[in-house]
Amino acid sequence: MKNTKNRPAPGKKKMKIDTFIVEKSDTLLAGLLSFVPNKSRNVLKAVLRDGQVAIDGKAVRQFDHALRPGQRVEISWEKKTQPQQPHGLNIVYEDQELIVINKPSGLLTVATDKEKRKTAYAQLSSYVKMENPENKIFIIHRLDRETSGLLMFAKNETIKRQIQENWTTTIDQRTYVGVVEGEVQQEEGTIISWLHESKAFIVYSSQNPQHGQKAITHYKKLKTNKNFSLLQINLETGRKHQIRVHMQDIGHPVIGDSKYGSTQSPLRRMGLHAQVLAFTHPKTGELCRFETEIPKKFLQLFVVGKER
Repeated sequence: MKNTKNRPAPGKKKMKIDTFIVEKSDTLLAGLLSFVPNKSRNVLKAVLRDGQVAIDGKAVRQFDHALRPGQRVEISWEKKTQPQQPHGLNIVYEDQELIVINKPSGLLTVATDKEKRKTAYAQLSSYVKMENPENKIFIIHRLDRETSGLLMFAKNETIKRQIQENWTTTIDQRTYVGVVEGEVQQEEGTIISWLHESKAFIVYSSQNPQHGQKAITHYKKLKTNKNFSLLQINLETGRKHQIRVHMQDIGHPVIGDSKYGSTQSPLRRMGLHAQVLAFTHPKTGELCRFETEIPKKFLQLFVVGKER
């Protein structure tokens, strides 16, 4: 790994910036640990969190971001004055075209007739306007109010349309974790049906190809007890309420989802979290992958002695 530390011009104050050229593939945090072995892991996590690490000129906060040989990594040791992140929103990644957040449960993606202001869209819109009042945010996809996890927005309409119009080739992976009612017997499985929405905004599942859009959901059992099962769920298609309806189809509705058959709500929220989002960046062509931890409240349902 080449270290090309910035050198100040004569008479100018030395900038506290280290620059490195990547020589081998690695994750960002591992690369930083080898670049600056005199800095602790906690210090490097802090500069990542605060947006002080840039790859080829773009700030990256994700510790497991993939490094490629030839990329230029800059570490600024002076904390920049940045717009305060929206309250309750964790910005996982941001560049000139996109923002990826980890949305909390209970927050709407966009406004409804009853709620206009307390939405992820409204908070991010205010956030980008702090830098420039002309800045805007565009919705690419949505998460249900009670579903937490990774959610992506565009900073211009061209990028939004590019992703939406090429969704199947742009999106590489969408993985959720869900807590469902009952003990799922199969270790893994695939659910295929056709979904259609009623005038009452309820999505129904059918085995008739003439009744709606084809939906394919893959699941794998991670943990189970006599009351609940924790599933890893991969979407092959992205229909409205697809996971919720398909879990109802197999007789194991998502906990807290009374709309689709759940009678239990031990977490006082829906047990669904968008854990992994991977996509090809529409501007750079780079594969971007983001992963969050399984919510601790989900895992607590499977701690021995806490079974209901």
